[in-house]
Amino acid sequence: MSFLIILILAIPSYFLSKWGLKKFNLGNDENRKLIALIPAILLSPIIYIGLMYLWILSISYYPTNDFDKQEWETNIEERYKMSEDIIESKILIGKTKEEIIELLGKDFYTYNQNHIAYGIGFVPGLFSMDPDVLDIYFENGKVTKVEQHQT
Repeated sequence: MSFLIILILAIPSYFLSKWGLKKFNLGNDENRKLIALIPAILLSPIIYIGLMYLWILSISYYPTNDFDKQEWETNIEERYKMSEDIIESKILIGKTKEEIIELLGKDFYTYNQNHIAYGIGFVPGLFSMDPDVLDIYFENGKVTKVEQHQT
C-alpha cells in the first residue's frame, strides 16, 4: 500500500523535476526525461515520510488549557486538556483529600486510602483506545504525587 502511495507521489515529483530542469536549462530535451527520474525517485519516499509524520502529529495534537473548576465539573470528557496544567503547576501537592474533593469533585475512583484517580476522557493520539485518568497519591494525608496514565 505504501509503495503505491510513493509511486503516486513520484508522478508529480517527476513532472516537477522535469519542469525545473527545463527552467534552469539543464540537460537537453532528450536526457531531461532520464535526469528527472533521479529526483523523483529520491523525493517521493521523503515526501511520503513527511506526510505521514504530519498526519501523526495532527491526530496526536490537543490543546492544553489552564485548570478551571467549572470547566472540570461540566466537561468530564475533555478534562485531559487541563490535566497537564494540574500536573505541571503542582496545585494539588500538599493538599488533603478533603481539599482535593472540594476542588475536583466527588466523582473519583479509590484504589486505596493513599491513591485516588479522576477520569479525564480520551486523550487524542495514534494508539489512544482507552480513557486516561489523573492519579493522585497521598502520604500522611497530603498529596505527594500527581500523574496521568491510560487505563
